[in-house]
Amino acid sequence: MRRSGSGRRWLTVLLFGLAGCAGIPDTAGSLPDENIAVELVDTPFFAQDRYQCGPAALTTALVASDAKVSLDGIERKVYIPGRKGSLQFEMLAATRTSDRMPYVLDRSLAAIVAELEAGRPVVVLQNLGVSWIPRWHYAVVVGIDANNDRVVLRSGTDSRRITPIGLFIRTWARSDFWAMSVLRPGEMPAVVDRARYFDAVVGLEQAGMAESAALAWQAALHAWPDNPTALFGLGNARLILEDYAAAEEAYLAMLAVRPGFAAAHNNLAFTLAKQGRFDEALEEVSRGLEQVTDQLLVDELTDTRAMIEFELKNTAEELTPTN
Repeated sequence: MRRSGSGRRWLTVLLFGLAGCAGIPDTAGSLPDENIAVELVDTPFFAQDRYQCGPAALTTALVASDAKVSLDGIERKVYIPGRKGSLQFEMLAATRTSDRMPYVLDRSLAAIVAELEAGRPVVVLQNLGVSWIPRWHYAVVVGIDANNDRVVLRSGTDSRRITPIGLFIRTWARSDFWAMSVLRPGEMPAVVDRARYFDAVVGLEQAGMAESAALAWQAALHAWPDNPTALFGLGNARLILEDYAAAEEAYLAMLAVRPGFAAAHNNLAFTLAKQGRFDEALEEVSRGLEQVTDQLLVDELTDTRAMIEFELKNTAEELTPTN
């Protein structure tokens, strides 16, 4: 664990082979049910001003998830005047700082349908122009009706824009089928890719939303019991929240399924020290050093041991009577 300039100690965060998807799926335009008809009629609507479709679309999805946000507030977070628009990065970041977790969907119409059936509208990026003269546009899918060949959107200044399915797919394909849903703390997407979900939770942690990240890791453990990544992530989130007993429990569970994982020994040692259990903490450091050859982790563990020994010395001095 390292010290920042302010003296705060940070956590070792390791990801286990997170990877993005590659290639456009052949089934991008396929529906799971030829008779599908779903529409989230109660989804709110925020009309856009010129060039500000990103803030309007994101505010729609956030308010639908009960987030306490305003269009003006979201606009300040995501709108880039120089670009006259918003980038996906800003859209994802603003979702996290609104205490919601953005989840980028599989690039398929079926993934959108699954989210709609779970009660969540979906933000999509379209190109309403042509490849050589793009006109990028964010909209919110609130309904799909296969029998009537239509996708229902909150889009621009239209609270219920009807678009033929084929046309929607063509405009959406130009963004490489980019779509995201907004998850409440502890919610799982309807169709989940484990690596992408873990990546999304790490993003939530990095945005400083530790409590929401803890709920997301707990949801992951419900789906994938004893998963070491989720256990380690839960321990880190609880440690940030200074819930040391819960952090200790998570790290011990992680070490039970991944014995000898040095980073978990390191963070468990820090957790034990925070509870005043210095001898046990030093034992954890020693266990970690026995398992590790990576110099960065050796340095982490060595720093943690020095911190524990310093705290132990101070505690002993405070308990020594003076004349």
